[in-house]
Amino acid sequence: MGIASLITYALALLILLFGLYFVIFGSWLILLGGSWYYAPCGILLCISGVYLFRQNPVGAWSYLLAWALTIPWTIYEVGFHFWGWLPRLFGPTLLAIAVAACVPHLLRNQKEHHNA
Repeated sequence: MGIASLITYALALLILLFGLYFVIFGSWLILLGGSWYYAPCGILLCISGVYLFRQNPVGAWSYLLAWALTIPWTIYEVGFHFWGWLPRLFGPTLLAIAVAACVPHLLRNQKEHHNA
């Protein structure tokens, strides 16, 4: 197992934990009449984490989809106010960069398993 696989596993765990947190507390937030963003996003993050654990590129694409969908939600929530964007996009963007960096490894891994 190489360093790229270990990094991918670490990202998978982090994303899965965030996903579970979002699902649990996002569902609670819905019951309280709050934003519907967190629970569905959490489900997508859980899917991403599971596929990343499998070293499957679907995990990266699903995380990047969740990240991309966070942008219009952010605009809806706070408009174009920079300070409102910062807490909603900074962390997810850092993770998106790390996930995107794993894509070549995941594609190579998928190709090796497909050819085997």
